[in-house]
Amino acid sequence: MTVNQLTGIVFNCGLKVHRTLGPGLLESVYEECLFYELSKHGLHLKRQVPIEVKYDGVILDAKLRADIAVNDKIILELKAVSELSPIHTAQLITYLKMTDMKLGVLINFNEELFKSGFRRVINGRL
Repeated sequence: MTVNQLTGIVFNCGLKVHRTLGPGLLESVYEECLFYELSKHGLHLKRQVPIEVKYDGVILDAKLRADIAVNDKIILELKAVSELSPIHTAQLITYLKMTDMKLGVLINFNEELFKSGFRRVINGRL
């Protein structure tokens, strides 16, 4: 399955969660529901994926975690904030660089319209 096909599934599942629950809940609730919806599609999913932090040639115990990984190709970073800011995109770009994944999707469930809080982010290292 291509990353574009996977992104379409992610969008549709996120839209279903957003339409069902609406904005205003905790990020952890959206994560649980989105993971459940995605699992119905038979995708290879991981939650709270540890990200290795290499600094000065040493792997440190920094405890970074991506919210959801889809088919080891896409990182989903979920938010439930009043407005996405540039730091949220920067965080996802850093996660992509550290994992060498191609694509990230930033989703803010606290938007009135789901598509307003859905952003694709491409790993510029490729």
